Amino acid sequence: MMIVDMIKFAEQMNVPPIDAQIFRAAMKKVATPVTILATGNGDVRHGMTASAVCSLSDQPPMILACVNRNSAILPHLRVNGCFSANFLAEGQAALAQCFAGMTKIYGSDRFNHGAWTALSTGAPVLADALSVFDCRLECEYDSPTHAVLVGRVEAIAKEGTTRALVYAGGQFGFPAPI
Repeated sequence: MMIVDMIKFAEQMNVPPIDAQIFRAAMKKVATPVTILATGNGDVRHGMTASAVCSLSDQPPMILACVNRNSAILPHLRVNGCFSANFLAEGQAALAQCFAGMTKIYGSDRFNHGAWTALSTGAPVLADALSVFDCRLECEYDSPTHAVLVGRVEAIAKEGTTRALVYAGGQFGFPAPI
């Protein structure tokens, strides 16, 4: 069942709508990993900070990423057919802010910050990210506000010596050691 079909099904059940502010306030309490999604073709690169990125399966290895339909990266990601999901480590909050549009740095100039390289697909990957998943765009699903992207993982790089950068309560932070 497609996401839009599920939403229509829920609407037919006469479930009262959830207030958007209440939903956002509740979701802010949930810590999510901070990820930079990146795609590129040569020197023309695009990236954005995302928090809706997670594993989908390990056989085959796939990840899921949600991107706002109005995002500048989405058409380029579709054309390139590949992207990287760069999960950030503690100490990389400034980079997350840069790619989230919280600075006056835009477009390919964002890639002047951090050490960027490439793996299998040619998408830009952050060399010192906690974990990097280099993906081919497998498929895309539509929701009313976001494109739900499924990426087939072609290469992985992991730094692994620091803690993950997370986003919760409207702030960047990192979880306590386990």
